[in-house]
Amino acid sequence: MPATRLLLALGLVLVSAVGHAGQADDANLDILRSTIRANKKALVAASLTLSDDEAAKFWPLYDEYQKKLTGVNDRLVALVKDYTTNYGTLTDEHAMKLTEQYLDVEKDRVDVRREYLPQFAKLLPGRKVARFYQIENKMDAVVRYQLAEDIPVVEESATR
Repeated sequence: MPATRLLLALGLVLVSAVGHAGQADDANLDILRSTIRANKKALVAASLTLSDDEAAKFWPLYDEYQKKLTGVNDRLVALVKDYTTNYGTLTDEHAMKLTEQYLDVEKDRVDVRREYLPQFAKLLPGRKVARFYQIENKMDAVVRYQLAEDIPVVEESATR
């Protein structure tokens, strides 16, 4: 249960950071995102029982993996900022551009996860790798749920 509450807290902090990105300066957003990454690492550490040998090998690769995902997540944050800034005046063309960019971000997220899977599998037994990816998916699900709840759906135009 404590891990679930931490996941929910992480999601709320991220959504709050993204949702108010137009109001906060980039330095504050960077601090919030850095805090989220640190808490995420703590959650992984608490949820993934690693031997000393496994930990010595896992954490450097994890940091590299997270750095790559940060680049992907930066693009998602930029998309959310763009959408929330332009929501009221969103044109069909802009909506399609944002949708294409979103799908590119999602593809890149999967590509990073797929790229690192064999590397994690060289360091950890299969069940621990699967558990790690499950933890990642659960954290993403919490964040996505909060984003879905807080970001309005595009309104259809009255005319077609």
